[in-house]
Amino acid sequence: MVEGLAMEFRNRKGSVPLVMVTAYDYPTARAAEDAGVDAVLVGDSVGMAVLGHTSTIPVTMEEMLHHSRAVRRGLEKTLMVVDMPFLSYQVSVEDALRNAGRLMQEGGADAVKLEGGAAVADRIEALVRAGIPVMGHIGLTPQSVHQLGGYKVQGKDPDAASRLLDDARRLEEAGCFALVVECIPEGLGAQIGRTVSIPVIGIGAGAYCDGQVLVMHDLLGWSYHPAPKFVKRYADFAGAAAEAVRQYASDVRERRFPAVEHVYFPESGERVG
Repeated sequence: MVEGLAMEFRNRKGSVPLVMVTAYDYPTARAAEDAGVDAVLVGDSVGMAVLGHTSTIPVTMEEMLHHSRAVRRGLEKTLMVVDMPFLSYQVSVEDALRNAGRLMQEGGADAVKLEGGAAVADRIEALVRAGIPVMGHIGLTPQSVHQLGGYKVQGKDPDAASRLLDDARRLEEAGCFALVVECIPEGLGAQIGRTVSIPVIGIGAGAYCDGQVLVMHDLLGWSYHPAPKFVKRYADFAGAAAEAVRQYASDVRERRFPAVEHVYFPESGERVG
């Protein structure tokens, strides 16, 4: 079943564009599945979207497992990909196998995602041999943000673009079933998509990829940081939430809540739920 979901995803390259969105808990997982997305990513972006960090680097394996289990309970039929957090795979192949195995066994992942190009190909090959589907991630790789000099568009000059094309080929050879490309010029995103036979999922990589992924909290307007240029906000959850709490606070202070319909009486025999 696990390999089937990943392979079904892979085989849809060239058809209707694939839709992936992040989820970090049961409610966001349910929303994603009810909306009919093709894949849910339990991203280490949970560090910024939910946990209040300024980068993904502080996110731990235990935190990824915690959020993965919650998302798993909200999904029945949607492919669930889980990010491997910083230093869970970079040190050795053995670490990569151990931690990816935990994300599958304990977190309920259908597949894992690793950041990096040719440098992590040996990890990907080992995971694939062990039966773990792997999604790659190149371009802007947030776990390497300090090495990259910040959150900057990647692949802008010919040499950098050539390296990314080489990385994409190498990740396909290593056995990735799909590839995320982040923050690169649109033309390069299209070129990578033509170069490899696996789906290329863009995030800030233009309209010509095989699919798109966004952070759930960004598209819902539920983020408390400036949104990147590539984000389209479809709602204002942050504003709606603040307004709802303001109304609640006002009702409590003015003794409008709880009203008669919100209280229990001895003769009613009502159930709590």
